[in-house]
Amino acid sequence: MLEHIEAALRRPNFIAFVVLFLWGLFIMVTHPNLVKKLIGMYLVQTSVIFLLVTLSAKKGATVPILQGTDAIQSVTHEIDPAMYANPLPQVLTLTAIVVQVATLGVSLALVTASYRKYGSLDEDEILKRIE
Repeated sequence: MLEHIEAALRRPNFIAFVVLFLWGLFIMVTHPNLVKKLIGMYLVQTSVIFLLVTLSAKKGATVPILQGTDAIQSVTHEIDPAMYANPLPQVLTLTAIVVQVATLGVSLALVTASYRKYGSLDEDEILKRIE
């Protein structure tokens, strides 16, 4: 258990991810204001994107496009995968950014509609007016 804690402390990016994630989750759970809940949701989504970027970083790696002599099939067929960056986390990051923007836009539209209908952004007041 201590080895895991020591390994995490050596990588401050993971600590930043946990802090951002828990901070966003805390905001979403504790605040009754719908806009503040959206800010918390945005922090959670941003922390996940930050984690994806952190996990995909690789020192000394190049793009996974074979060029020149690497592209020619040699007799040995030896290509070292450790030399190349994995493109999957980058694609997932781009997808997560698109989903984040779309979710935030739709959520803001719903909050605006509920404010126009109920005249409040407080979750408790809106629930009282619905009942």
